[in-house]
Amino acid sequence: MEPGEPHDEIAQLEAELERLAGVAERCRKIGMGAKAAIIIGCFWVGMLFGGALVADGLKLMIAIILPLGGVVLYGSNDSTAQQTADRIATLERRRAELIGGIDLRVVADAPPLLN
Repeated sequence: MEPGEPHDEIAQLEAELERLAGVAERCRKIGMGAKAAIIIGCFWVGMLFGGALVADGLKLMIAIILPLGGVVLYGSNDSTAQQTADRIATLERRRAELIGGIDLRVVADAPPLLN
């Protein structure tokens, strides 16, 4: 096979798609963690201001940092996840074009292996 053949490019595209699938999975997990931080932080703020917990400086600071940090992390992670999804869609289209351009033959048309 020549280095520029579609088979080689398809193999490279599939390797990149696998890598991007891992990135997308990490983004999903980070997004879930960010949402959990937002929920826990808001719950904690509610408990502090509702009087269920004694408010001191550290607890108040953590209760404010959790939802704010979660929102920032979720926003950053969401844009990365969207960029990754767009890149995956582009690579899948390119792979489909390459596969469509290969002169495939139906197995029934192949010569018999054994006589």
